[in-house]
Amino acid sequence: QVQVVESGGGSVQAGGSLRLSCALTGYTYIGGCMGWFRQAPGKEREGVAVLYIGSGGTTYYDSMKDRVTISRDNAKNTMYLQMNSLKPEDTAMYYCAARRSVAYCATPHGEQYDYWGRGTQVTVSS
Repeated sequence: QVQVVESGGGSVQAGGSLRLSCALTGYTYIGGCMGWFRQAPGKEREGVAVLYIGSGGTTYYDSMKDRVTISRDNAKNTMYLQMNSLKPEDTAMYYCAARRSVAYCATPHGEQYDYWGRGTQVTVSS
């Protein structure tokens, strides 16, 4: 059974940084991609960044472009999201997701992803 577990969220002041982690277990091979998405109260879920597992390529959505870096430690089966220059509007629940296929990895809201974590809360105060 595939499990996705996020960690690393917390409360920071504006301008601060956080690094989120996503551990993926219980699978033999995920050939597609892993992504970070976020959802603020009353808002639609939106993409933050995607990492293509086979090629190592990345896609960054406009939501946090130039302020985040997505990476993966293959030995640890863990993906990371380094977030810098955080703003109050970045306050949201951040979700990690995995998809078996590379098709539709960069959908705006992650509609095609196969596995989701429960999320980790990020709160940015002004």
